[in-house]
Amino acid sequence: MFELEQVSRRFGDTQALYPLDLRVPAGRTTVLLGPSGCGKSTVLRLMNGLLRPDTGRVLFRGQPLRDEDLLAVRQRIGYALQGGGLFPHLTAEGNTTLMARYLKWPGERIRARLHELVELTRFPPDALDRYPGQLSGGQRQRVSLMRALLLDPDVLLLDEPLGALDPMIRYDLQGDLRDIFARLGKTVVLVTHDLGEGAFLGDHVVLMREGRIVQQGPLADLERAPADPFVTRFFQAQRLPFGGHHE
Repeated sequence: MFELEQVSRRFGDTQALYPLDLRVPAGRTTVLLGPSGCGKSTVLRLMNGLLRPDTGRVLFRGQPLRDEDLLAVRQRIGYALQGGGLFPHLTAEGNTTLMARYLKWPGERIRARLHELVELTRFPPDALDRYPGQLSGGQRQRVSLMRALLLDPDVLLLDEPLGALDPMIRYDLQGDLRDIFARLGKTVVLVTHDLGEGAFLGDHVVLMREGRIVQQGPLADLERAPADPFVTRFFQAQRLPFGGHHE
């Protein structure tokens, strides 16, 4: 689905990403895992064209991301970030349906799609007319997910979508997210620093450190055969032995 070929990115004097190669397989959940500042969110923003690489190239479905194609490509990519990133002056329904109205979908089609998403994400229908400031953190995150799914995109890019939630709400949403991923069968790229979350939601883990990929593969492989002492230290720092995530 996505391929990054020798992609690097610098912000001023900071090298956020050193040249790296990454392939994101279709129909699976790839987790970008690592401590804060390791470059995982930068990789996500390169995938949806919010950033351009300094070197190398980003391919989507085998074609390089070009500036002139970004609008069309972004309609095939759902994007959600920590805290929801919602517009405070729009209701939950207004935030969710923004792109459909921009694309001039008929009202009946918008209402039908909204109904599908409310059911899928278990969002309370009576909260659709509330503004983000009137919603709980979990509800705001569900609105963000509905907005990302509205156009039935080929791929979902999720940047720490549960990072700001309290543990009980986060636990419930993790379960809902895994069910949604399984039901829709979409390509998902999820950024998190939480090993348990990555283990619970991901098929393929990419562990990063200081702008580089340290190791990637099934999480069990990283635990059984760490490629670098950092891999073991990352496991130990999370105080979560493999298999300790909830089912």
